[in-house]
Amino acid sequence: MATDRRAEVVWQGSLMDGSGMIVSTTSGAIGDQPVSWPNRAEDSPTSTSPEELIAAAHAACFSMALSSGLAKGGNPPEELRTSATVTFQPGEGITRIALTVEGRVPGLDADGFAEAAQTAKENCPVSKALAGVPEISLEAKLG
Repeated sequence: MATDRRAEVVWQGSLMDGSGMIVSTTSGAIGDQPVSWPNRAEDSPTSTSPEELIAAAHAACFSMALSSGLAKGGNPPEELRTSATVTFQPGEGITRIALTVEGRVPGLDADGFAEAAQTAKENCPVSKALAGVPEISLEAKLG
């Protein structure tokens, strides 16, 4: 069964001088989050950006895919700690995503964990949606 998720943003003004607000999402979990060009293109953000939201989505999707793969292989994880760093270059777009994951997975060695993580990276729906990103790296280690 397919599901739809929706987000609504209101933007006012030009790109450089304007600003926007995420005003609603399907779940209600994200709302009233300001967005602006400086927060997207500078190193000292004070509000969210599309890239930060993509990073959160990618880290969550990857974690879910890895958890599923590990459980199907007979080694459900005790814990996975995943981060995604999305690099945005003005004028070019998203140029890189760096995924890192540290897991506690009883009964699994480092090679098995790295293999499962690579499979999750290649197959999570968000990774597939971001296939146009020039570089998506992965660092996976057992903790």
